[in-house]
Amino acid sequence: MNVLEMRQITKVYGTAPNEVHALSGVDLTVEAGHLVAVMGPSGSGKSTLLTIAGSLEEPTSGEVVVNGQSLGTLSRNQRAALRRRAIGYVFQDFNLLPGLSALENVSLPLELDGVGLRRAREAGRTALANLGLAERADHFPDQLSGGERQRVAIARAVVGDRTLLLADEPSGALDSANGEAVMRLIRDACRRGVAAVVVTHDAQLASWADRVVFIRDGRVVDQTTSASDVESMLGRHPS
Repeated sequence: MNVLEMRQITKVYGTAPNEVHALSGVDLTVEAGHLVAVMGPSGSGKSTLLTIAGSLEEPTSGEVVVNGQSLGTLSRNQRAALRRRAIGYVFQDFNLLPGLSALENVSLPLELDGVGLRRAREAGRTALANLGLAERADHFPDQLSGGERQRVAIARAVVGDRTLLLADEPSGALDSANGEAVMRLIRDACRRGVAAVVVTHDAQLASWADRVVFIRDGRVVDQTTSASDVESMLGRHPS
């Protein structure tokens, strides 16, 4: 089953003659249980691709389908509900609320979606336990290491019945060991059926993916399903 389908996505900012084409005719499909890494130089459109996939931005043209629902047919409130229930985000800077504990950060999206406090906290504890953070549930972000904060962010992104995980440079603020640990956790989420799209500059981390897509100037210019071909792909399309 395809969790995410992006069909001929174009995104244009500004107006002629100063318009900027961030994306031009991009197609991307991600199946349940699959991890896709997106690579490319700065300004190539990678982050724009994620925000459109997650319904935070609307494309200028093209269609985005998440869990069989075309986002273009949904109202603003319906898109917001879909984001809360189906889509999880992992950001490079974690985006945790400093005044909330790890458990409260993880369970908050469920509470905002109307899930009862007890059920939301139980789901949050399960998500944290799955990531080895059961004993850190009551700690605040400034009491956690960088790697622990990133794991909390991943738990928040996959808690409940989320089916699509979008991660923008999730290991960028971490050392290599913690960076690999983050990719392992995302890979584990995929084994549970989550579809994931990860933007990264690191070829070694991209090699964890089932497919690597390379974007330049808003267009998909190459892709590979072989981890051993990632370096050669980067050689053909240096960033």
